[in-house]
Amino acid sequence: MTNLLRGEDHLKEHGDDFYELLIQAHEGLSFDDSATLNARLILILANEIGDFDILTAAIQTAKDV
Repeated sequence: MTNLLRGEDHLKEHGDDFYELLIQAHEGLSFDDSATLNARLILILANEIGDFDILTAAIQTAKDV
């Protein structure tokens, strides 16, 4: 099922910028607050993706890494 994922770099021009935003969002947070932020972000992005098969493939890919 992982072949549903595109695999291309869609953040070509903004990958570093996104990484910096993500790191900054976690600055000063406790471990629990950081985990809560990650969970919220995952749910927001999952809602934006909206395709259960793609989300399932993404979870499996993340587990396999």
